[in-house]
Amino acid sequence: MTDGAGAFVISGPTAVGKGTVVTALKAKYPNIRVSVSVTTRPPRPGEVDGVHYWFVDDAEFDELIARDGLLEWATVHGTHRYGTPRRGVMDSLAAGHPTILEIDLQGARQVRRSLPEAYQIFLAPPSWDELVRRLRGRGTESEAQMNTRLRTAREELAAAAEFDIVVRNITVEQTISELVDLLGL
Repeated sequence: MTDGAGAFVISGPTAVGKGTVVTALKAKYPNIRVSVSVTTRPPRPGEVDGVHYWFVDDAEFDELIARDGLLEWATVHGTHRYGTPRRGVMDSLAAGHPTILEIDLQGARQVRRSLPEAYQIFLAPPSWDELVRRLRGRGTESEAQMNTRLRTAREELAAAAEFDIVVRNITVEQTISELVDLLGL
């Protein structure tokens, strides 16, 4: 349990519900700041630049890396790059806001080095079958993309012990309740 201030990493495998949980937590606790990641992938239907992600091309992403503008970054699922803009996180923390970084395993490992005081939470699915069902239910990836994501998910699930705590995402409400207690909100 923490005192409600600081940086909190929320990570876990694809389709575990990270985005759903973080969005619901933010709606319930508007004082929380959620870092908006930058990505080179195209927007999915309904995603808004600057709200869901900052959508950039490869040259812009390279520029962010060159000027040390990212706390972490990685190539995810072998195709697109994602990263956490350093300035937004540091400004939020300096203002005293609880700040959530919703990132993948590679990013969480980098943040552990660059921001070691961040409390790291691994969001796990109720079961492997449920994770597969959630990924297929999204309908946003091709069969090949789903297979790649599921291979990555197995590796990510094996790394859960690297985190400060594992929270099993059975229902959004139950998960938020656990996170509220953990974050000291």
